[in-house]
Amino acid sequence: MDEQIRCTAFRGTTRIASGGVAEVALKAKAVIDADETAAILIFDDATSELVEVDFRGLPADVLTRLGLAPSRQDDAGGQADDARRGPGRPKLGVVAREVTLLPRHWDWLSRQPGGASVALRKLVEEARRGNDGKDRVRQSQEAAYRFMSAMAGNEVGFEEAARALFAGNEKRFQQLVEAWPADIGDHAKFLAAPALDVTPEFAVPRR
Repeated sequence: MDEQIRCTAFRGTTRIASGGVAEVALKAKAVIDADETAAILIFDDATSELVEVDFRGLPADVLTRLGLAPSRQDDAGGQADDARRGPGRPKLGVVAREVTLLPRHWDWLSRQPGGASVALRKLVEEARRGNDGKDRVRQSQEAAYRFMSAMAGNEVGFEEAARALFAGNEKRFQQLVEAWPADIGDHAKFLAAPALDVTPEFAVPRR
């Protein structure tokens, strides 16, 4: 698992940790070690997908299963790993994958400065910049709705809050989630902020 992932853990309706996945997993494990009956849910802050963590064993065991524990480099300085990576330039963040295009597309790409790979990367970056605003709103709406469905589906005003979220009605959305448990409401506001085009004090989850 990518150690850069930011996530938030809840015990019931109470937020117990926010931060990097390793930090949050260890804080959640401490809660479970103190109370084996504790029901913990950990959400990816970007998508609100649940982060599955196996809390058995020692803290180091938890991190190892998440792929976050330090590992030994082989004597060749990691050359064996490089050999297994295959094509592409992973040290530069470039990864080779199959792309299927029509012959006329390949012909056009082959005539571009730098070749097909450079041209494709430029096209992707241009598309990303052109759709950045829409993508940001959509991702925020999806993440907020996924979290709300999991944690506030039975709360008063859930359906109306969802409609306000997708309609971009920031004032109505905030009014409705104020009636929810504080930590759940705060996190819903945090996730919905890009979709509602606000930068409020809750834009970063409180620890």
